[in-house]
Amino acid sequence: MRRRTFISSVSGVVALPLAARGQQSGKLPTLGFLGSNNSAAQSQMIAVFLQRLRDLGWTEGRTIAIEYRWAEGRAERAAQIAADFVRLKVDVILTSGTENVIEVKQATSTIPIVFAAAADPVSTGLVASLAKPAGNITGLSTQQTDLAGKCIELLREAVPGLRRLGVLVPGGSPGAALDLREVQASARALGLETVPIDIRGAEDITRGFETLGGHVDGLLTKPCRVISAYRGKADSIQVLLLVSGAAS
Repeated sequence: MRRRTFISSVSGVVALPLAARGQQSGKLPTLGFLGSNNSAAQSQMIAVFLQRLRDLGWTEGRTIAIEYRWAEGRAERAAQIAADFVRLKVDVILTSGTENVIEVKQATSTIPIVFAAAADPVSTGLVASLAKPAGNITGLSTQQTDLAGKCIELLREAVPGLRRLGVLVPGGSPGAALDLREVQASARALGLETVPIDIRGAEDITRGFETLGGHVDGLLTKPCRVISAYRGKADSIQVLLLVSGAAS
Protein backbone atom coordinates (compact mmCIF):
# COMPACT_ATOMS: atom_id res chain seq x y z
CA MET A 1 0.00 0.00 0.00
CA ARG A 2 1.31 3.44 -0.86
CA ARG A 3 2.35 5.55 2.14
CA ARG A 4 -0.13 8.35 1.37
CA THR A 5 -3.05 5.93 1.05
CA PHE A 6 -1.95 4.09 4.19
CA ILE A 7 -1.76 7.22 6.33
CA SER A 8 -5.05 8.47 4.90
CA SER A 9 -6.70 5.24 6.03
CA VAL A 10 -5.27 5.66 9.52
CA SER A 11 -6.51 9.27 9.65
CA GLY A 12 -10.02 8.08 8.97
CA VAL A 13 -9.82 5.51 11.76
CA VAL A 14 -8.48 8.12 14.20
CA ALA A 15 -11.31 10.55 13.37
CA LEU A 16 -13.96 8.12 14.63
CA PRO A 17 -13.07 8.11 18.35
CA LEU A 18 -12.21 11.82 18.21
CA ALA A 19 -15.67 12.61 16.87
CA ALA A 20 -17.29 10.45 19.52
CA ARG A 21 -15.35 11.89 22.47
CA GLY A 22 -14.55 15.42 21.34
CA GLN A 23 -18.03 16.81 21.86
CA GLN A 24 -18.21 15.93 25.55
CA SER A 25 -16.43 19.05 26.87
CA GLY A 26 -15.58 22.59 25.90
CA LYS A 27 -11.89 21.88 25.28
CA LEU A 28 -10.53 20.73 21.97
CA PRO A 29 -10.38 16.96 21.56
CA THR A 30 -6.77 15.92 22.03
CA LEU A 31 -4.80 13.35 20.07
CA GLY A 32 -1.68 11.83 21.63
CA PHE A 33 0.80 11.03 18.85
CA LEU A 34 3.54 8.57 19.84
CA GLY A 35 6.14 8.42 17.06
CA SER A 36 8.60 5.54 16.93
CA ASN A 37 11.41 7.69 15.56
CA ASN A 38 11.85 11.47 15.81
CA SER A 39 10.11 14.50 14.32
CA ALA A 40 12.64 14.99 11.51
CA ALA A 41 12.50 11.37 10.35
CA GLN A 42 8.70 11.27 10.38
CA SER A 43 7.99 14.77 9.06
CA GLN A 44 6.60 13.59 5.71
CA MET A 45 4.27 11.14 7.38
CA ILE A 46 3.02 13.85 9.75
CA ALA A 47 2.36 16.20 6.82
CA VAL A 48 0.25 13.60 5.01
CA PHE A 49 -1.56 12.69 8.22
CA LEU A 50 -2.45 16.32 9.01
CA GLN A 51 -3.65 16.93 5.46
CA ARG A 52 -5.97 13.95 5.64
CA LEU A 53 -7.31 15.13 8.99
CA ARG A 54 -8.06 18.52 7.39
CA ASP A 55 -9.87 16.74 4.58
CA LEU A 56 -12.05 15.14 7.24
CA GLY A 57 -12.73 18.50 8.92
CA TRP A 58 -10.11 18.38 11.68
CA THR A 59 -7.60 21.26 11.79
CA GLU A 60 -4.78 21.29 14.31
CA GLY A 61 -5.11 24.17 16.73
CA ARG A 62 -8.70 24.93 15.71
CA THR A 63 -10.76 21.77 16.00
CA ILE A 64 -8.18 19.38 17.42
CA ALA A 65 -5.10 19.56 19.65
CA ILE A 66 -2.19 17.19 19.07
CA GLU A 67 0.41 16.24 21.66
CA TYR A 68 3.50 14.96 19.82
CA ARG A 69 5.97 12.68 21.57
CA TRP A 70 8.92 10.76 20.10
CA ALA A 71 10.19 7.40 21.40
CA GLU A 72 13.46 7.62 19.41
CA GLY A 73 13.66 3.83 19.27
CA ARG A 74 13.68 3.37 23.08
CA ALA A 75 11.22 1.10 24.88
CA GLU A 76 11.53 2.90 28.21
CA ARG A 77 10.75 6.22 26.54
CA ALA A 78 7.66 4.78 24.84
CA ALA A 79 6.41 3.58 28.23
CA GLN A 80 6.99 7.04 29.77
CA ILE A 81 5.14 8.71 26.91
CA ALA A 82 2.19 6.34 27.25
CA ALA A 83 1.94 7.17 30.96
CA ASP A 84 2.18 10.88 30.12
CA PHE A 85 -0.75 10.60 27.70
CA VAL A 86 -2.84 8.94 30.40
CA ARG A 87 -2.05 11.79 32.83
CA LEU A 88 -2.99 14.33 30.15
CA LYS A 89 -6.26 12.47 29.55
CA VAL A 90 -5.93 12.62 25.77
CA ASP A 91 -8.99 11.48 23.83
CA VAL A 92 -7.21 9.03 21.55
CA ILE A 93 -3.65 7.73 21.15
CA LEU A 94 -2.07 7.08 17.75
CA THR A 95 1.12 5.09 17.42
CA SER A 96 2.88 2.58 15.20
CA GLY A 97 4.91 -0.58 15.77
CA THR A 98 4.01 -3.61 17.87
CA GLU A 99 6.29 -2.69 20.76
CA ASN A 100 4.85 0.81 21.07
CA VAL A 101 1.28 -0.46 20.90
CA ILE A 102 2.00 -2.92 23.71
CA GLU A 103 3.45 -0.14 25.88
CA VAL A 104 0.36 2.00 25.34
CA LYS A 105 -2.00 -0.92 25.94
CA GLN A 106 -0.32 -1.57 29.28
CA ALA A 107 -0.82 2.07 30.23
CA THR A 108 -4.56 2.33 29.56
CA SER A 109 -7.59 0.15 28.98
CA THR A 110 -10.00 3.05 28.46
CA ILE A 111 -8.43 5.59 26.07
CA PRO A 112 -8.96 4.50 22.44
CA ILE A 113 -5.71 3.37 20.80
CA VAL A 114 -5.19 3.41 17.02
CA PHE A 115 -2.08 1.80 15.51
CA ALA A 116 -0.85 2.63 12.02
CA ALA A 117 1.04 -0.66 11.67
CA ALA A 118 1.76 -3.67 13.86
CA ALA A 119 2.51 -7.37 13.57
CA ASP A 120 -0.19 -10.03 13.83
CA PRO A 121 -2.44 -8.41 16.48
CA VAL A 122 -3.88 -11.74 17.67
CA SER A 123 -0.59 -13.64 18.07
CA THR A 124 1.02 -10.67 19.83
CA GLY A 125 -1.91 -10.30 22.23
CA LEU A 126 -3.07 -6.88 21.08
CA VAL A 127 -6.62 -8.06 20.38
CA ALA A 128 -8.69 -11.12 21.27
CA SER A 129 -9.52 -11.96 17.66
CA LEU A 130 -9.88 -10.25 14.28
CA ALA A 131 -13.63 -10.86 14.22
CA LYS A 132 -14.18 -9.62 17.79
CA PRO A 133 -11.11 -7.64 18.88
CA ALA A 134 -12.78 -6.26 22.05
CA GLY A 135 -10.80 -3.85 24.22
CA ASN A 136 -9.83 -0.30 23.24
CA ILE A 137 -7.45 -0.99 20.33
CA THR A 138 -7.90 -0.87 16.57
CA GLY A 139 -5.67 -0.25 13.57
CA LEU A 140 -3.90 -1.75 10.59
CA SER A 141 -1.71 -4.86 10.67
CA THR A 142 1.17 -5.72 8.36
CA GLN A 143 1.28 -9.46 9.29
CA GLN A 144 4.48 -10.04 7.33
CA THR A 145 5.38 -13.49 8.64
CA ASP A 146 4.02 -15.21 5.52
CA LEU A 147 6.39 -13.13 3.36
CA ALA A 148 9.58 -14.46 4.98
CA GLY A 149 10.11 -17.18 2.38
CA LYS A 150 9.65 -14.76 -0.51
CA CYS A 151 12.10 -12.26 1.03
CA ILE A 152 14.76 -14.94 1.36
CA GLU A 153 14.16 -16.14 -2.20
CA LEU A 154 14.63 -12.60 -3.50
CA LEU A 155 17.81 -12.20 -1.49
CA ARG A 156 19.15 -15.49 -2.86
CA GLU A 157 18.50 -14.24 -6.41
CA ALA A 158 20.54 -11.11 -5.60
CA VAL A 159 23.27 -13.15 -3.90
CA PRO A 160 23.48 -16.53 -5.74
CA GLY A 161 26.13 -17.85 -3.32
CA LEU A 162 23.94 -17.23 -0.27
CA ARG A 163 24.62 -19.89 2.38
CA ARG A 164 24.62 -18.05 5.72
CA LEU A 165 21.99 -15.40 6.41
CA GLY A 166 22.34 -12.75 9.11
CA VAL A 167 19.08 -11.62 10.71
CA LEU A 168 18.73 -8.49 12.84
CA VAL A 169 16.09 -9.28 15.47
CA PRO A 170 14.48 -6.53 17.60
CA GLY A 171 14.98 -7.94 21.10
CA GLY A 172 11.91 -8.24 23.29
CA SER A 173 9.45 -7.78 20.44
CA PRO A 174 6.65 -10.39 20.21
CA GLY A 175 6.21 -9.57 16.53
CA ALA A 176 9.92 -10.05 15.87
CA ALA A 177 9.85 -13.44 17.59
CA LEU A 178 7.08 -14.56 15.23
CA ASP A 179 9.01 -13.23 12.24
CA LEU A 180 12.24 -14.94 13.30
CA ARG A 181 10.57 -18.35 13.61
CA GLU A 182 9.16 -18.01 10.10
CA VAL A 183 12.50 -16.79 8.70
CA GLN A 184 14.37 -19.71 10.25
CA ALA A 185 11.83 -22.24 8.97
CA SER A 186 11.97 -20.78 5.46
CA ALA A 187 15.78 -20.67 5.52
CA ARG A 188 16.01 -24.32 6.59
CA ALA A 189 13.71 -25.32 3.74
CA LEU A 190 16.13 -23.62 1.34
CA GLY A 191 19.21 -25.18 2.94
CA LEU A 192 20.42 -21.94 4.51
CA GLU A 193 21.92 -21.28 7.93
CA THR A 194 20.63 -18.27 9.90
CA VAL A 195 22.67 -16.14 12.29
CA PRO A 196 20.28 -14.04 14.44
CA ILE A 197 21.59 -10.90 16.15
CA ASP A 198 19.60 -9.38 19.01
CA ILE A 199 19.09 -5.61 18.56
CA ARG A 200 17.90 -3.43 21.44
CA GLY A 201 19.78 -0.16 20.89
CA ALA A 202 22.21 1.71 18.63
CA GLU A 203 25.22 0.02 20.23
CA ASP A 204 23.75 -3.38 19.36
CA ILE A 205 23.54 -2.43 15.68
CA THR A 206 27.24 -1.57 15.58
CA ARG A 207 28.21 -4.66 17.55
CA GLY A 208 25.94 -6.82 15.41
CA PHE A 209 27.55 -5.71 12.15
CA GLU A 210 30.99 -6.30 13.63
CA THR A 211 29.92 -9.84 14.52
CA LEU A 212 28.37 -10.54 11.12
CA GLY A 213 31.01 -8.90 8.93
CA GLY A 214 32.89 -11.49 6.87
CA HIS A 215 30.80 -14.36 8.25
CA VAL A 216 27.47 -14.08 6.41
CA ASP A 217 26.57 -13.79 2.73
CA GLY A 218 23.50 -11.59 3.19
CA LEU A 219 21.48 -9.74 5.79
CA LEU A 220 17.75 -9.62 6.51
CA THR A 221 16.32 -6.87 8.70
CA LYS A 222 12.78 -6.57 9.97
CA PRO A 223 11.01 -3.25 10.63
CA CYS A 224 11.26 -2.14 14.26
CA ARG A 225 11.61 1.07 16.25
CA VAL A 226 15.35 0.61 16.83
CA ILE A 227 16.20 -0.03 13.17
CA SER A 228 13.94 2.87 12.15
CA ALA A 229 15.57 5.25 14.60
CA TYR A 230 19.08 4.38 13.35
CA ARG A 231 18.18 3.52 9.76
CA GLY A 232 20.98 5.57 8.19
CA LYS A 233 23.68 3.64 10.00
CA ALA A 234 22.04 0.27 9.29
CA ASP A 235 21.44 0.82 5.59
CA SER A 236 25.02 1.77 4.78
CA ILE A 237 26.45 -1.42 6.27
CA GLN A 238 23.63 -3.64 5.00
CA VAL A 239 24.49 -2.74 1.41
CA LEU A 240 28.15 -3.49 2.09
CA LEU A 241 27.32 -6.95 3.39
CA LEU A 242 24.97 -7.80 0.52
CA VAL A 243 27.38 -6.70 -2.16
CA SER A 244 30.68 -7.91 -0.76
CA GLY A 245 29.57 -11.31 0.47
CA ALA A 246 31.40 -13.19 3.20
CA ALA A 247 34.59 -15.08 3.67
CA SER A 248 34.34 -18.86 3.80
